[in-house]
Amino acid sequence: MSEISEREVSEVWQRLAEEAAASGYHVNPDETFGKDLVRGLLENEGRYGYRSCPCRLASGTRSQDLDIICPCDYRDTDLDEYGACYCALYVSEEVSRGDKPTASIPERRPVGGPQPHTGELERIDVRGLGFPVWRCRVCGYLCARPEPPLVCPVCKASKDRFERFV
Repeated sequence: MSEISEREVSEVWQRLAEEAAASGYHVNPDETFGKDLVRGLLENEGRYGYRSCPCRLASGTRSQDLDIICPCDYRDTDLDEYGACYCALYVSEEVSRGDKPTASIPERRPVGGPQPHTGELERIDVRGLGFPVWRCRVCGYLCARPEPPLVCPVCKASKDRFERFV
């Protein structure tokens, strides 16, 4: 594994901050802390070939770790309930402004890895669309098309982060 340069960390940090802002998200305002997390993401990318959450143990098999590739499937729920995601790379607007402190966040990842989606959205009848419906496991974006998009237009998650919804 090659040495990760400070320049590379800074470039990725800046890109993540810009992408977050463009999508309505906020990165942790503590840049030193955030860059340490970015370093962990880059180390995991070098180790496994994908940027798994630096605060979770990855299996090394992408298909088993899709739920913890940053941004993880649990980010939005953690932000809503606790003001930060599990590793605190992403924070709510209140935390970003300094109006709310971050707190310990319980692990949402089920033992044994990701589980198939179940929930209220499955009650929507989309059978007449003529195409399968694909759901982004990160942000919940839905689209009806023959194949999922290469990249989620909302959160920029890769194609393999989509699941067939219907």
